[in-house]
Amino acid sequence: MNPYQQKRRWKYFLLAFAVVIASGSLLYTKYLVKNIADSERTRAQVWALSMKQVFASDDNDFLNYVFAVRDSLTVPALVVDDKGEFKYKKGLDTTKTFIKLEAEENKNIKYDTAYFRSELNEMKEQHQPIRLTVLGSQWLVYYKDSALLTQLKYFPYIQLSVIAIFLLTAYTAFSSSRKSEQNQVWVGLAKETAHQLGTPISSLMAWIELMKEKFNAEKDPLIAEMENDVKRLEIVADRFSKIGSRPILDHHVVYDVVKDFLDYFSVRVSDRITFEMGGNKVVKAGLNIPLFDWVLENLLKNAVNAIEGKGIIRIEIGESKKQVFIDVSDTGKGIPRSKFDTVFQPGYTTRKRGWGLGLSLTKRMVENYHNGHIFVKDSEVGKGTTFRIILKAITNDQQTTA
Repeated sequence: MNPYQQKRRWKYFLLAFAVVIASGSLLYTKYLVKNIADSERTRAQVWALSMKQVFASDDNDFLNYVFAVRDSLTVPALVVDDKGEFKYKKGLDTTKTFIKLEAEENKNIKYDTAYFRSELNEMKEQHQPIRLTVLGSQWLVYYKDSALLTQLKYFPYIQLSVIAIFLLTAYTAFSSSRKSEQNQVWVGLAKETAHQLGTPISSLMAWIELMKEKFNAEKDPLIAEMENDVKRLEIVADRFSKIGSRPILDHHVVYDVVKDFLDYFSVRVSDRITFEMGGNKVVKAGLNIPLFDWVLENLLKNAVNAIEGKGIIRIEIGESKKQVFIDVSDTGKGIPRSKFDTVFQPGYTTRKRGWGLGLSLTKRMVENYHNGHIFVKDSEVGKGTTFRIILKAITNDQQTTA
């Protein structure tokens, strides 16, 4: 298991653990809410029965007890008869219960019917009414949750939201800081690698020149290919030396850049693979050739590895709506549709010894450095895959900075 897959598993484990904690908190709160709600309904039922006893008893001492029980209810409640007329209220906002008549502002008051109706509708949504038979008439007792119960219902969601925001902020800050440190390490390592490669590359170039002179092999094809490989090493070293810097994008004919790399790459691959190229030969785009060659190298290597036996790799270049399309197609084993996005994630690979960094780096170089886009245009298992690169087409020769 490579480090990227291990890191992803830890993230899934921590996420699952967080879900368990959140679920446990919500379930326990739900349990408390249910117990308090049951207790409040019991009190409401006792209050309703006390209302009934007020009309059914003439014992003053008993009525005093009943009144005490009735006044002990702590939740808002309303009593209506079978005609919908309000009979009694309990625990409502006294500042909204009555309104003053404008004509006789200081003398008369009346019930605010709209307020009562609003409260009644809210109570109907929360609980089933308690039915009473009083003086031969059916009364309905409605009540709603206490302020404590309402707050308890929403408390875990607020608490979990605050914790989630805090953890997300802390994780983002920590991850950003750690990523910045890692980037600095990788940039330093890359530049040091480029520096270390400089000496042997220069030595190889000198040895090749010496071979040309000693063996009079100026036009020897083997020497020419050796020169190409050394130049390739120079390009690789140049790539590493520029990591961490914003690359300069120059305007190039896309077809020419791709063909130059394909000519170099194709002779270093088994003759079982046939390379084809076509399309627009004049369209230009802003390219950093060392980095864009790296993009092509990763895509073509993946295509070669995907082909078992004989196969064809084709590069097609097109232009539409001021955009350049570069399609890299192969007749390999294909990619399942569910993996179209996954293939660009660090650590994803189908090879036993692969690190799964090629397409991840490719995506970064296309999107971050060339202001473009890359995706799996089409793929069918057993038939092949097409990757598409989209770049902005240009019509002038001004230099562009990514």
